[in-house]
Amino acid sequence: MSGIQIALGIVLMIISVIIIVLVLMQESKAELSGAITGGSSDSFFGKNKGRTTEAKLRRLTVIFGSIFSVLTLVSSLLLLFFSNK
Repeated sequence: MSGIQIALGIVLMIISVIIIVLVLMQESKAELSGAITGGSSDSFFGKNKGRTTEAKLRRLTVIFGSIFSVLTLVSSLLLLFFSNK
């Protein structure tokens, strides 16, 4: 195993922990209480959802998920390349 593969493995572990934390920080999609109590989504929060921390967490999750996918692909290609020697 080369140093690059070890470094990529460590980075993948760190990114996976970050993704887990980001997903756990997001709020649940189930808004059952609003359906029962007759809550409306025409509030200030509902209209400006794109600027909230929830939207930022979702965006960061997508970014780190994309980075994780690319690094996993690169790591597997390096493993395939170095295993042929």
